[in-house]
Amino acid sequence: MIKENFIETLHNAILDNWNDVAFTDYGTTNSMTYADVATQIEKLHILFHTCGIEKNDRISLMGKNTSSWVTTYLAAVTYGAIIVPILQDFRANDAIHIINHSESKLLFIADSLYENMDISQMEQVQVVFSLNDYEPLASVGTIDHNKITVSAVLEEFKRLHPKGLKQDEIKYTGKTNKDIASFVYTSGTTGFSKGVILSLNALAGNVKFCCDAHVTYKGGRHVVFLPLAHSFGCAFDFLSNFCAGGHSWLMGKTPSPKVLLQAFAEVKPTCVLTVPLILEKIYKNKIVPQISKPPVSWVMRVPFLDEVVLSKLRQALLDAFGGCVDQVIIGGAPLNNEVDAFLKRIRFPYTVGYGMTECAPLISYVNWKDYKLQSCGYALDGLMEARVANKNEQGIGELQVRGEHLMEGYYKNEEATRLIFTKDGWLKTGDLGYIDEDGLIYIKGRDKNMILGPSGQNIFPEEIESILNNMPYVMESIVIQRDGQIVALVCPDFTAVDADHLTQEMVEAAMETNRRNLNAQIAAYEQVAKIEVYPHEFEKTPKKSIKRYLYTR
Repeated sequence: MIKENFIETLHNAILDNWNDVAFTDYGTTNSMTYADVATQIEKLHILFHTCGIEKNDRISLMGKNTSSWVTTYLAAVTYGAIIVPILQDFRANDAIHIINHSESKLLFIADSLYENMDISQMEQVQVVFSLNDYEPLASVGTIDHNKITVSAVLEEFKRLHPKGLKQDEIKYTGKTNKDIASFVYTSGTTGFSKGVILSLNALAGNVKFCCDAHVTYKGGRHVVFLPLAHSFGCAFDFLSNFCAGGHSWLMGKTPSPKVLLQAFAEVKPTCVLTVPLILEKIYKNKIVPQISKPPVSWVMRVPFLDEVVLSKLRQALLDAFGGCVDQVIIGGAPLNNEVDAFLKRIRFPYTVGYGMTECAPLISYVNWKDYKLQSCGYALDGLMEARVANKNEQGIGELQVRGEHLMEGYYKNEEATRLIFTKDGWLKTGDLGYIDEDGLIYIKGRDKNMILGPSGQNIFPEEIESILNNMPYVMESIVIQRDGQIVALVCPDFTAVDADHLTQEMVEAAMETNRRNLNAQIAAYEQVAKIEVYPHEFEKTPKKSIKRYLYTR
């Protein structure tokens, strides 16, 4: 059990940074100091009380990354309720299922999302509130509608705090770290979303590690573009940075690389959390054009001369991230091999971590200075443990973990909970990999994605895709097995295709060339028999993982 109580950590962060800015809605003049956050939390506590919310009642939250989103989250947790963040990309029927499954009594939602929702299908919701202005959008039951308006709450706040909220007037729930903080519903890469039960202890462990490892610190600046309803962005860009006394700029929608680079230039973040897809796009659009043309391509092959070019490329990439970044932390999926090798070669300050929603999410991390290619860090010292089960001849097996960050189980799903834990209490991640002699974790791919070769060899499609995705005119790919053969589905890079005025026949010819070049780089038992061109991007989860199950049937 983490000794630092999570609610007290939030309380202390507010007191210690009272006059500092905590959140800014990027692209607007709307900023909130820690004192402003405390005041808004107090108003929401009044609202919860008026609605009859009690300890461990569920409050659902669905919207973009905004200051109203984060303050609602903080208000629910510090009140003693259980927060249920819902990804804004979920379809209306999926969101309603989560609201009902979690037995939520209140729903805070962006107006634009509420337009597609039917409150009559929400079984236990008493009131729906707007995240745009906190006004009630709909209510059922016996709650007096006049008592839950913004003006009514403001009037009650002024009665309780006639001179404004004072630091010594802040009183939050007495929950311990053993208590439940949140139900986080997985993003459905297998088409089925499960409610992960996370304790305050799991959140406390993630925050403690980030602060101790100096990932977040007082005065740190984060550009928050990962969805906060997902554990990765929520734990680091939001909760850890807030507890450390940092300042988070909240981006209301997933930005294009161009908009994101503009935000980096303006904010000058000290730490950037991202998924591989974003970094790979920046590499492909900004770096590849520079290193592909002579004389740069020639100079990079000459000893000593290449150091000058590499140093300039490193600085150019640092400048692209705003020029002040301490490190870029990549999570959510493996980093492309070519991008990984290039960033390491130019000594760019990046590292790859490993986690999952069921661990709130962090499992492993290593400082960028000690990062090794294709690894994803060490299991967190004193917090998490990792082991490899059912190893094959190469020492590859399923990664299993346990520790402080572990979930309590899946809400109302005893069977799924039973299946994911071993009899001795380790969580089965479903990821295949190995741990080297130094303790570094390496992930080869998902167990459910692995293909069994003709002679029993293990084929990891993610490794083949990593090579293919860096070939000409390829934006993304999926490698599958069909009728005993390995087939690659490819979505072309249509920007490059249009720039070079390629016809459909020319694209298919380019893919055939890619297939031959790919097969020259992989083992005989991994050979790709065919590349099929897909006319559009593959459907993805909000964290940008391809929903493979849609394409492997």
